Amino acid sequence: MSAPPRKVLGRLSLPERTFVADALRTETVGGVLLLIAAVAALIWANVPALHSSYESVSHYHLGPAAVGLDLSVEHWAADGLLAIFFFVAGIELKRELVAGDLKDPKAAALPVVAALCGMAVPALVYTLTNLTGGGSLAGWAVPTATDIAFALAVLAVIGTWLPSALRAFLLTLAVVDDLFAILIIAVFFTADIDFAALGGAAVGLAVFWFLLRKGVHGWYIYVPLALVIWALMYNSGVHATIAGVAMGLMLRCNTREGEKHSPGEHIEHLVRPLSAGLAVPLFALFSAGVSVSGGALGDVFTEPETLGVVLGLVVGKALGIFGGTWLTARFTRASLSDDLAWADVFAVATLAGIGFTVSLLIGELAFDGDTTLTDEVKAAVLLGSLIAATLATVLLKLRNAEYRRLYEAEERDEDHSGIPDIYEEDDPAYHLRMAAIHERKAAEHRRIAELKSAERLAEVAGGAGEEDDRRA
Repeated sequence: MSAPPRKVLGRLSLPERTFVADALRTETVGGVLLLIAAVAALIWANVPALHSSYESVSHYHLGPAAVGLDLSVEHWAADGLLAIFFFVAGIELKRELVAGDLKDPKAAALPVVAALCGMAVPALVYTLTNLTGGGSLAGWAVPTATDIAFALAVLAVIGTWLPSALRAFLLTLAVVDDLFAILIIAVFFTADIDFAALGGAAVGLAVFWFLLRKGVHGWYIYVPLALVIWALMYNSGVHATIAGVAMGLMLRCNTREGEKHSPGEHIEHLVRPLSAGLAVPLFALFSAGVSVSGGALGDVFTEPETLGVVLGLVVGKALGIFGGTWLTARFTRASLSDDLAWADVFAVATLAGIGFTVSLLIGELAFDGDTTLTDEVKAAVLLGSLIAATLATVLLKLRNAEYRRLYEAEERDEDHSGIPDIYEEDDPAYHLRMAAIHERKAAEHRRIAELKSAERLAEVAGGAGEEDDRRA
């Protein structure tokens, strides 16, 4: 007898569901702050009375020049604060590899292939658009990244009840996406390398790894060491955010006997609010402030570079992720979860077209030195992300009633055990608890029925006595 086909995007295990819920809760709050920061940047940069102050603050330099760190505020946000974001991304990736979906090669195939296709197709769309229109190919990587915080903020704003399996798929997809975005930055946006500084950063990372393996504790050791590693990486010519992800990947993310949480999960729990609530919104504040006008927005659809970015995010991402997911299911002979439809996968793929944080960063790196084109590409990222968010909102709203039904089924806890009922269906104790609850309810209903019957008999008897009196 052949085994039943494997299901993709099925129900998460309870520990994975709990972790995903906690991670997404923080990212959602951070995403709302990111939206606020982006809107604030656009207002600050486009109100004539405020524009000059935005430019002054963004380009204000500070930092020790003696060690090559006399950077503008905008530069500190992109290279410094985003290192915290990529540090969290590194921890997320490590946890997925040792304890999450990426641990199982069969389960890992889906988000990895979907993420790769979701990066390759937008890059191809951008390249074809610019080959046809005679534009620059330097920005091919701009539409390849997904901004999970922004995407979750959209979900929070539109109030969708997206099932946890789809949320987890979006999160894992974004983690893999971040990994390849980091590789793209490291490989394609590193020009001149200072091998002495790079060697120093490597030594610092080795010390960081050694201290972790020896179980040395104390933020007063690791924070200064991390700053030294970051400074050396920056001066090496390799993008400084690589230091963040490298340190994140070194943390241990599997639990040992007597541990409730691994060191990686504990540190992620501490640092994620700093990343989502401060680092990323501040980066957005000093990166999203581009001049926007009716003419400028119209130019987005006429210039090949900007049109390529918009089409890459809106069309390329949706087709790439959906196509990668469908092909994975097709060639692994897996079937979609019974609770979901392929329309749900396409809606999530469309939502992944929101490429804000990393897309803005890559746009700055790709067109470094051309301020005008950099601003135009940033405007294209904003517009493309807005279009993708709008389309995803419409698609998700069409199925929101079904999502709500699935969500309520996932959350139902009729025995009040603190664990959703769907995770206890194979536990005899759960059924005994439910039997006791139903017996109590049945006893209460019998008592009420007997009381109502007695009241009705009394009314009938009283009514008969009054009729006899009238006859007399």
